[in-house]
Amino acid sequence: MLKVLSPVPGRAVGLSEVPDPVFAQGMVGPGTAVQPTNEPHEALAPITGTIVKLHPHAFAVADDEGRGVLAHLGIDTVKLEGQGFEKLATEGERIEAGTPLVRWNPADVAARELSPIVPVVALDVASDVISRAVTGEVAAGDVLFQWA
Repeated sequence: MLKVLSPVPGRAVGLSEVPDPVFAQGMVGPGTAVQPTNEPHEALAPITGTIVKLHPHAFAVADDEGRGVLAHLGIDTVKLEGQGFEKLATEGERIEAGTPLVRWNPADVAARELSPIVPVVALDVASDVISRAVTGEVAAGDVLFQWA
């Protein structure tokens, strides 16, 4: 059982609350979302593994069994072209769950009239592989859901 951790502090709300139909309808993959606290913080690796993609606004980590988890820092934040995000790791790097990957401030994203919500999804799997998705307040590093 793989435990997927929250990359950010805030309130776990479920994918249906993401203001983007691709995430909200689970087309990217099953998971949940976190409405982050409006303060600067570091987004953490949700699992132990290798960073397979690292953009300023999003990252994907795959474990040794090939299970990938994507965390997307806000919606449409690709439009910011990296402004307000600082990468703290390197693509291809092997990391432990909880390793800081990106420094950002959700309040800055919201000030640009974009949603700072953070979808966290399991990649390339059916929706029934995740369980125990939490809701309510979470700290960065708390378990968000489990992957069978």
